[in-house]
Amino acid sequence: MSEILLRARGLTRRYTAPRRTLFAPRVVTTALDAVDLDVTAGSAVGVIGESGSGKSTLVRLLLALDTPTDGTVELDGREVDARQSARSLHWLRRQTGIVFQDPYASLDPRMSVGRIVGEPLWALDVAGDRRARVREVLEQVGLEAGMADRFPHEFSGGQRQRIAIARAIVHRPTLLVGDEPLSALDVTVRAQILRLLAELRADAGLTLLLVSHDLGVVQNLCDEVVVMKDARIVERGRTESVLQHPTSAYTRSLLDAIPTLPQP
Repeated sequence: MSEILLRARGLTRRYTAPRRTLFAPRVVTTALDAVDLDVTAGSAVGVIGESGSGKSTLVRLLLALDTPTDGTVELDGREVDARQSARSLHWLRRQTGIVFQDPYASLDPRMSVGRIVGEPLWALDVAGDRRARVREVLEQVGLEAGMADRFPHEFSGGQRQRIAIARAIVHRPTLLVGDEPLSALDVTVRAQILRLLAELRADAGLTLLLVSHDLGVVQNLCDEVVVMKDARIVERGRTESVLQHPTSAYTRSLLDAIPTLPQP
C-alpha cells in the first residue's frame, strides 16, 4: 500500500469582513469548506477549477502560509501548525518547495540568481557546500552554472521560471507545489517547463501538487486530479478516468469549455 505523504482533514478557511456601519452584521466568506485530501508519496496530483474555487487557499493552508479556521494538515505523519513560529516550521520548509505563477514577481530584482536560488540553503541552515549546490541545481534545471552572477531582468520568462524551480528544489524537498506555475508562459516555454517538471519527478522522486486551470497540463503530468468548485472538492480520481468519464456535472462543463477545432 502506498504511503500517504500529505493529509488534510476538514480543512476550512473563513474570512470575516469588517462592518460597514456600526450595527451592520459581519459578512463571512468561506474560501475553503471542509476539504479532505490525501497525496501519496511519489505521485503527481493536479487541482483544477475556476477562479475563486479555493485552489490557492488550499495550497496556502497545506504549506502553513495561512491559518485554517478549522481542520488539520499532516505532512509525513507530523502535524502542520501555521500558528507556530517561523523557526518551529523549519522542518516543513525543508520538506516542501513552491513555485508561483509569475516568475518575475517571485524573484527579487536586487538579488543575483545565485543568491536567489541559494536563499533556502542559508535560511534553513542546510549543511554542505552551498555554492556548489546552487551551481548543481542551476544545471539540473537546464541553466548554466555561470548564470549565478546575473540578475533576473537578464533572463527570459521561461528562464526565470527555471530559476524559480531551482530555488524551490535546491534544498531537496520531498513535496513540490506549483500554484499555476505555467500560466504566465507562452505555449513553447510551457512545454519545456512541463518536461522539466516530469524529469525532476522521475530523477529526484519528488511528489508534485499542481494547481492549474490548464487541463492539458494536468493530463500530461498528473496521475490523479482533484476538481474544486465553490470552496469544495466535487470530484477526484485517476486523471484519465476523471477527464474521460467525469461523474460531476461541473467537471463535464469544464471539459466542454475547452475549445476544439472543427473536423475537416
